[in-house]
Amino acid sequence: MRRKSVNAVAKKKLVVVTGVSRGLGRALVSGITKEGHRVVGTARCQSAIDELRTTYREPHRFDVVDQSDVSQVMRWGESVITESGTPDLIINNAAVINENAPLWEVPDSDFSDLIDINVKGVFYMCKVFLPSLIERGSGVIVNLSSGWGRSVAPEVASYCASKWAIEGMTQALAQDLPPGIAAVPLNPGVINTDMLQSCFGDGASAYKDTAEWAETAVPFLLGLNAADNGIPHTAP
Repeated sequence: MRRKSVNAVAKKKLVVVTGVSRGLGRALVSGITKEGHRVVGTARCQSAIDELRTTYREPHRFDVVDQSDVSQVMRWGESVITESGTPDLIINNAAVINENAPLWEVPDSDFSDLIDINVKGVFYMCKVFLPSLIERGSGVIVNLSSGWGRSVAPEVASYCASKWAIEGMTQALAQDLPPGIAAVPLNPGVINTDMLQSCFGDGASAYKDTAEWAETAVPFLLGLNAADNGIPHTAP
């Protein structure tokens, strides 16, 4: 049997993806695994995690984690580092959106949940993984933003607030990082997902689906490196 070269093996990456139960996260899992890389993913939905574990066996790993719970994120992240090693690429994808409404009509609890997941959840992931990346001297963190993290629209003010926060937090984080590490805010573009359908209704079908998006987005994400630190990107 022909053995793989050392260089071929070394190119395989350990990729962490949050929000893998559906939408862009689920498409990222499919695309990254097809490229031969190892995926560690999280979601809040037990049934989705069970399905992913059945579809993608070890060395892939999928766990139920609530991104808004700092103790869950920290315990889980530390176990990933201990059992699987330091990730090469971390994609903070998990996010929610409130129902369309003027800001003053958004319930307090809905606004708080959105900030806890979309902003604080990203902070927790950075907090648990960055020390390990810095110790190793390499690694990329991609924080998914949005077109609504660089522009605005009516009735989605809370979501815009969270994604503008991601843009600012990520670009500021990039200035704190030592050479070899990158933090990248990424606008994935307009994709037909459940989240977009909640905003656009039937109009969401006019945009590309998640599988089509992943065909170009996955190679792009896997190709990011230290030279991309702090640069706001838009997925191809």
